[in-house]
Amino acid sequence: MRTDQRAYVRALIVLDTAVLAVAVLVGYAARFGESAPRETVPYVLVAPGLVLAWLVSLKVLRCYDDRVIGYGADEYRRVSMASLRLAGATAIAGYVADVGVSRGFLAISFAVGTIGLEAARFAARKRLHRARSRGAGWSRRVLVVGDTAHVLELVHTLRREPYAGYQVVGACIPDALLAPVAQRLGDVPVVGSFRGIPEAAASIGADTVAVTASGELTATRLRRLGWQLEGTGIDLVLAPALTDVAGPRIHTRPVAGLPLIHVEAPEFRGARKLVKGLVDRSVSLMALALLLPLLAFIALAVKLDSRGPVLFRQIRVGQGGQEFGVYKFRTMVVNADRLLAELATANETDGLMFKMRDDPRITRVGRLLRKWSLDELPQLVNVLLGQMSLVGPRPPLPSEVARYDGDVARRLLVKPGMTGLWQVSGRSDLSWEDGIRLDLYYVENWSLAADLTILWKTFGAVLNSRGAY
Repeated sequence: MRTDQRAYVRALIVLDTAVLAVAVLVGYAARFGESAPRETVPYVLVAPGLVLAWLVSLKVLRCYDDRVIGYGADEYRRVSMASLRLAGATAIAGYVADVGVSRGFLAISFAVGTIGLEAARFAARKRLHRARSRGAGWSRRVLVVGDTAHVLELVHTLRREPYAGYQVVGACIPDALLAPVAQRLGDVPVVGSFRGIPEAAASIGADTVAVTASGELTATRLRRLGWQLEGTGIDLVLAPALTDVAGPRIHTRPVAGLPLIHVEAPEFRGARKLVKGLVDRSVSLMALALLLPLLAFIALAVKLDSRGPVLFRQIRVGQGGQEFGVYKFRTMVVNADRLLAELATANETDGLMFKMRDDPRITRVGRLLRKWSLDELPQLVNVLLGQMSLVGPRPPLPSEVARYDGDVARRLLVKPGMTGLWQVSGRSDLSWEDGIRLDLYYVENWSLAADLTILWKTFGAVLNSRGAY
């Protein structure tokens, strides 16, 4: 796996170099065109020097560190920070040394290069994620250490998102649970106890030791484990029992040498909520104005395809349990609700929803609208009225809410959305349990930045048509 990792890093360096070379050429061409610059500055040396300095800045900011590449937002932040710091240093150095390098050339080069680096990293990451999902690509080999129940839970969590790149290859459990014969926790082999964790990791080629909860793993034993792993090239990762809490809500504060994790309460009101509501209504109003010709065309197609109203209004439950009528283009026959009882046994999903790939109630036009999620566009009216948000949990039916338990009912703490984590992560292909987990994660950790990310991913989910039926 280390070979695959080095190959991926080398590929990133080559990709970054190509992007920066193009950025510098674009900056030169945009500033000077076909005519030679009047300045006496030798751009034939400045351009390669800028590319080299940029690569060094990326290296210094640890943009090729295997702990950040391939997953999370830190990789993008470091790339942007490396570019901004180099731009600032270049501007200061040019002013102090009174070098006549064109500011226009530098500004264009840095703008194109920064955007290009981010786009290239995104493309490389997506390719890596696809490879990891197929069981290929560079991934970390993880030895999980802890009590059996916590080990199984952590294994399940890591395997739920294989694109993150954590491949569990073995487990170590307490001495008291170790049997004289070979053991397995599910399909994970037990390769040792807490007495020989470094040796167990080395024997199976693990490059990461992930420690989860266990009464026997005291602070002293964990500190000694960190000492034992020094110089081995094996990383130590601590997996707390607290899950599904996003980074901005977590703050680590050392108290008497003990790293205490402080978790902020979720934010359900305040200035950020007001801004979110303002953005929702502004965007929905603009979208309705721009999409008016498309909405009219779809309405005509629905009317000509089958008898019945163009719009379908259904009672759903919104924030705080308030009921409202959600609008959609009609995609089913007019007596679809009465036919539902006859199709109950054909339900293809668990939980409280009804989903069926080849639902006979769906019309011809309706099938196309559902494939591209065009039937949801009238919900922009609900957003404009303040009943829904652009991003949020799926608006449930009153019959579903009536069967909610205490945990699931937390979905009602925020406005339902036209799109959300559930929709961009697989839509109807996800199980009820996974969908609820994603919705609750959004409720607890929402942010304006996360909303923008989900909206961006929605376009990809719609184009791929995954889970749309």
